Amino acid sequence: MAGPEALKHLRRDPVLKRVIRQVGPCTLRPVRREPYEALVRAIAHQQVHGRAAEAILGRFIALYPGHDFPPAVQVLETPVEAMRACGLSGSKVAAIRDIAEKSVGGLVPTRQRAARMSDAQLIEHLVQVRGVGRWTVEMLLIFTLGRPDVLPVDDFGVREGWRVATGAEAQVKPKELAVIGEAWGPWRSVAAWYLWRAADAAKASRFKPQ
Repeated sequence: MAGPEALKHLRRDPVLKRVIRQVGPCTLRPVRREPYEALVRAIAHQQVHGRAAEAILGRFIALYPGHDFPPAVQVLETPVEAMRACGLSGSKVAAIRDIAEKSVGGLVPTRQRAARMSDAQLIEHLVQVRGVGRWTVEMLLIFTLGRPDVLPVDDFGVREGWRVATGAEAQVKPKELAVIGEAWGPWRSVAAWYLWRAADAAKASRFKPQ
């Protein structure tokens, strides 16, 4: 995703040019999964520490021996109590069952069908799923489907990265960042990745805005 063409384009922005120089090569590599699986994993991770979420997911997957990931049809046949026993909250069970139902019904597309849909179409479709908002779909677009031109302007880390990189006192508003980011297209996903890294580096006191 972050080839020479993308980096050449993003370096035209003097702020991103400094970020790219300090962060180094982009290591963004999408994980190839079905949208159904990616959404279920995203729900499991909501408001839970990463390790705890993975432990819960491990118990959930163990309910379905012989499958790399629980098939949607079988999830719908699973008693709510069994899913709750894995550590999933009631709201997460409801969301996962809705994802499964809408996958079986076709609203959540397969990876193959998603490839024929635009970013806007996928967002419009998937925000109809319980527990799934625009940000969750944007993460799916970037990290599962490998879409190169997604800028999640509502993401705290992206806005914090821009604040750090510009040396500003306050974060820019989402609408303002959307306007700024228009110049980064068609590589806004890569720009977002670099802004996340700038925010991470600032936490470790490794990033200097100037």
